Amino acid sequence: MDKTFQEEFTQIIKFEPPLYKQRHQFVKDLVEKYKPKKVADLGCADCSLLWMLKFCSCIEVLAGLDICANVMKEKMHTLSPLPVDYLQPSERSLTVTLHHGSVAHKDPCMLGFDLVTCIELIEHLDESELKKFPEVVFGFMAPSIVVISTPNSEFNPLLSRVMSYRHPDHKFEWSQAQFRNWALEAARCYGYSVEFTGVGHPPTGMEKVGFCTQIGVFLRKYPQTGELVQSEKPTETVYKTVFKAVYPSLKDEKYLQNAVISEVIFTAQIIKHRLMSIREEYSDDPERESKFQPSMDCFSDYLGKLVVEKHMEPFISGNEVYIPLATIFSFPKVNRLCGTFEKLCKLIAGKVTLSSDGSAVMFSIEHEEN
Repeated sequence: MDKTFQEEFTQIIKFEPPLYKQRHQFVKDLVEKYKPKKVADLGCADCSLLWMLKFCSCIEVLAGLDICANVMKEKMHTLSPLPVDYLQPSERSLTVTLHHGSVAHKDPCMLGFDLVTCIELIEHLDESELKKFPEVVFGFMAPSIVVISTPNSEFNPLLSRVMSYRHPDHKFEWSQAQFRNWALEAARCYGYSVEFTGVGHPPTGMEKVGFCTQIGVFLRKYPQTGELVQSEKPTETVYKTVFKAVYPSLKDEKYLQNAVISEVIFTAQIIKHRLMSIREEYSDDPERESKFQPSMDCFSDYLGKLVVEKHMEPFISGNEVYIPLATIFSFPKVNRLCGTFEKLCKLIAGKVTLSSDGSAVMFSIEHEEN
């Protein structure tokens, strides 16, 4: 939050990369370490952290929450799938949702997350909200990991034009000791351990001042039982969903089928063109043409070291080229997409022109010879 405002007054000390980028990178590094599938960002504001996290391949569910709907709405379009996402669907599923609401309220849509981030959030909470915050995040949501960052007030004298707080909406800014005491008490009450770190190093010789942004990483000590979650789960939905995007994924059979059909046709066309070029070489010599018999050695560049049996060889009969499905299935990408030969046959049934026995992709070459 507040990244533009917060960097304006940093004159005595200039951070490179800017502090907000360092905070985001810290979260990204944590995601790469723990591989959470479901991540929620509380106080997501302009959605910039969510935008960065959507590229992390381990994440399948992203959710953002903020008290200011207008700020989210200005940037939520950045979380929508792009045309390339439909042309080349990912192998993972990804759903991104934004909610309008307060972190002081419980809502069942925030259950089941592996990681919850609260980046530059708590200093914006008033006393009553801050009092409810630990119960909502650690008690109710109870993710495996919670990351909380907040300004370190001891660093403020090193920042130009900071007379009191770094932002006019801040209700408080804590010293290292204050943040540590609050974090340790929250961890003790709800069964978490906490490690302290930060971003924005102080100048040499002033290490006691600490990081400009102090960070607590909370790890839940014990797995939460399903019975406990259900017993505390409120029935009332209090947040308003303002955005939801479901990314195209190969886990959806519709997108998988399209990808397989495209790859099958592409692979068959490669083999067909190679076959036709070899046939053309033979056509100059009638005697050689009569002996024309393609071998799968012609396609070794495509199949690598795969062992191809006789029944897998493509052939030409009259004005038709036949490329056995077994040959196409041997190509790595087709094999990876389908998994089994039976699934390949199922996905292309009725979508690709096949031989009468369904064993080969068939192309007409009559128009190519005229």
